[in-house]
Amino acid sequence: MKPDIRSAVEHLDAPFAVLDLDAALANAADMARRASGTPIRLASKSIRIRGLISRILEEPGYQGVLGYNLNEAIWLVESSTSNDVLVAYPSAHREALHRLITDDHLRRCITLMVDSVEHLDFIDSVVPANERGPLRICVDIDAALELGKLHIGALRSPIRSVDEVQEFVRAVGTRKGFDLVGLMAYEGQIAGTTDTSPAVAMMKKFSTRELAHRREQLVKAVNSDLRKAGKPALEFVNGGGTGSVESTSAEKVITEIGAGSGIIGPALFDHYKNFSPQPAEWFVLPVARRPNPETVTVAGGGRVASGPIGKDRLPVVDWPQGLKTSSLEGFGEVQTPLTGEAARTMRIGDHVWMRPSKAGEQTEYIDTVLVVSGGEVVDEWPTYRGEGRSFV
Repeated sequence: MKPDIRSAVEHLDAPFAVLDLDAALANAADMARRASGTPIRLASKSIRIRGLISRILEEPGYQGVLGYNLNEAIWLVESSTSNDVLVAYPSAHREALHRLITDDHLRRCITLMVDSVEHLDFIDSVVPANERGPLRICVDIDAALELGKLHIGALRSPIRSVDEVQEFVRAVGTRKGFDLVGLMAYEGQIAGTTDTSPAVAMMKKFSTRELAHRREQLVKAVNSDLRKAGKPALEFVNGGGTGSVESTSAEKVITEIGAGSGIIGPALFDHYKNFSPQPAEWFVLPVARRPNPETVTVAGGGRVASGPIGKDRLPVVDWPQGLKTSSLEGFGEVQTPLTGEAARTMRIGDHVWMRPSKAGEQTEYIDTVLVVSGGEVVDEWPTYRGEGRSFV
């Protein structure tokens, strides 16, 4: 962490959150470089700050938003944050679907994710196809690696093979009210897995090759069936994630990459070998008590990331260096004891800078972030929560 970031806010009472805008923009530029000309669709789940989303979308190499919730997508369009939002996860929210279906502008700007005929039936139950205009839909493909009965990757779509995707495309073709415009295959086992061992590296290498071949066959099959039905070819094929930008962009069928965490540079990325984003966001907590000379206790801190339980889901202390949590308490909701040599010289009210394991999730705890650029606080941006919005 740059000393001028700390000095810009050292006079403030914690807790608060800090965004290093210069680092975030540098990370955005590096991600665009890694993508080698393939547009990046910005994953809003990893940001959850509209001011930053808007700022990144102004940067070269970024095009559209990869949203995580239909209500969020509607809000981003209605607030003029973006007029191109792909909702990365299927929606079962009837009210939001009704709002989308009955608004021509929203239907032009938002693409829904589906992976089964059941999703189509659910949408039709909200507003029948003969009572609405067509909805833009994207089919989600299972991108996980399967080795026998072993499934390595996210449990997302039931569609995996060419036969399965063709069956789905043909089912869409028999119904009114849907325009299939995109295909998505998120390789979480590659993009979201840290480089912790040779075995992991081997798995990621093998999975990259397997998925590239399968994804090419899937896209060819979908486009062939669409042409036979007199429909346009897919508008976009989305893949990737911050951790696999290079390998995903190398695939000829990929037209865009969904990524966002690399803008923030959370602690999870400290363990990747092929790229190293700058830390760009912290939550700062105050020292509130001292149980013994080598321990200080900060107020709060329990911001454990989602995913499988493990040490890599915990925040890290970036400053002062050398502080570590108690093995018996860890990170707590209301207090976190920290031990180490640095604790001896700390006083009540001093700042401890922590970085979350994953990007985006910590904004659910805060209303605003202090935006620092050039060593000065230049703005204060509300988070989704600060704008009265929560889509979890």
